[in-house]
Amino acid sequence: MSRQDYMNISEVQEPPLDYSFRSIHVLQDLISEEPRTGLRPLRHSKSGKSLTQSLWLNNNVLNELKDFNQVISQLLENPGNLAWIDLSFNDLSSIDPVLTTFFNLSVLYLHGNSIQRLGEVNKLAILPRLRSLTLHGNPIEEEKGYSGVTKADRTTAEVWKRMNIKHKKTQIKRTML
Repeated sequence: MSRQDYMNISEVQEPPLDYSFRSIHVLQDLISEEPRTGLRPLRHSKSGKSLTQSLWLNNNVLNELKDFNQVISQLLENPGNLAWIDLSFNDLSSIDPVLTTFFNLSVLYLHGNSIQRLGEVNKLAILPRLRSLTLHGNPIEEEKGYSGVTKADRTTAEVWKRMNIKHKKTQIKRTML
């Protein structure tokens, strides 16, 4: 997929395909399960597939993502446009590499699972648009090196960024004189 194929995140306006709280054990069950309905109806293509960019599978009992691509290609018209996947509160013990194939993914909720190794998170580095990742409530919280980011941390990082960018611009101007 080329950079031009990445969708604009502002295009995410459709309601999610919501299979939360459905006691889903295996992904194949999604084919026969009815998604939850929200305030706005889901739009579908002529083939009957959902046109959404958000898939909510939270609060189920999934322990693996076997056949993820196969199943979602039956549910979504454009699986490659997935921008938000919610897998929170399941029983996933690892981050399945299939998640790294969705280059438009900007939001990934994995909190409240059974992920034990901090190294699992490194798999997600390949996702160019990933902006929101939740991992709290997983056993990795206890691993040395794990650190949650607080609002204060974000503020400190933003101030540091502004100070350093300004400093670099000043240095560039000085060297040009």
